[in-house]
Amino acid sequence: MSGFSIFDGHNDLLSSLWAEKSFDGAGFFGGRAGHLDLERCRKGGFAGGFFAVWVGGEPGTGPDPMATYREFSAIDPVRAERQTLEQIAILLRMQAARPDAIRLCRSVAEIAAAQEVGAIAAILHIEGCEGIAENLDALHVFYAAGLRSLGPVWSRPNIFGHGVPFNFPASPDTGPGLTEAGVRLMRECEALGVLLDLSHLNEAGFWDVARISGKPLVATHSAAHAVTAATRNLTDKQLAAIRASGGLVGLNFGCQFLRLDGVKDPSTGPEDMLRHLDHLLAHLGEDGVALGSDFDGAMMPNFVTDASGLPKLTAALAAHYGETLTEKLCWGNWQGVLARVIG
Repeated sequence: MSGFSIFDGHNDLLSSLWAEKSFDGAGFFGGRAGHLDLERCRKGGFAGGFFAVWVGGEPGTGPDPMATYREFSAIDPVRAERQTLEQIAILLRMQAARPDAIRLCRSVAEIAAAQEVGAIAAILHIEGCEGIAENLDALHVFYAAGLRSLGPVWSRPNIFGHGVPFNFPASPDTGPGLTEAGVRLMRECEALGVLLDLSHLNEAGFWDVARISGKPLVATHSAAHAVTAATRNLTDKQLAAIRASGGLVGLNFGCQFLRLDGVKDPSTGPEDMLRHLDHLLAHLGEDGVALGSDFDGAMMPNFVTDASGLPKLTAALAAHYGETLTEKLCWGNWQGVLARVIG
């Protein structure tokens, strides 16, 4: 067991369980081939985080680097709503079956209560809102079911805005900003107390949110563009806006977002992560940086591999930053920003 409890900004367990047809979540409790299951979470100190709902599409092919971005956008909204409901139901079934092991949390107080009894504290998150129509009726239903965080887009366009395609080296300034529906979605989220995640939003959309929002700006699983010039990473100008808002960035563990060469290569080491964390801390301050692994959604470095490897990361953090700052990076900073957004 890790000496540090980890609250993680992003994982794709729910969509992975759905793809594995583990609709009751039994794969999580009994062991599975991905990055997260109960045994490995407990071994690694993974004590909570954002559990994402994500609806896939058909990836593009060919030499055009934008093909995937365009072709992924053709998602049937009826299918998207159904799959969103089905993935939320997986988490609800998991909680009902094993409240000792995992609990859906709607507030910081509920996170603390789950931690006290040793249950994983799950914040329900939607990554890309293809399952929500312009009337936003589904948003209110999902909120009642426990939704407390969403990213309006994944790395594709939808009715709310434009996500960044995966590209390197390239700028995140890839197209227009939020649509009118996206602005309404953002304002409704702020009224409800739903965190708005900027991680997959393109730069124009980011600045739309920064201009309109009165809440802390948060990117749950991103890294520094000045270090690795991937479209998914944040520029120093964006980091300055996040800091000014009292916001936060959770560091993505995905190899291609960390390495200087932008390549998916699991030989990525702790020095790559520390390089990004040093940059983020310099631009965001000690309260504005946390972890956002992207477990079950990205290639992990070999030295971490999965949730059971988190103690190797926390040991590197403690050696580099000391125990007090490491605790803030692992747990405390997420609790601070969640208290200000969801309550």
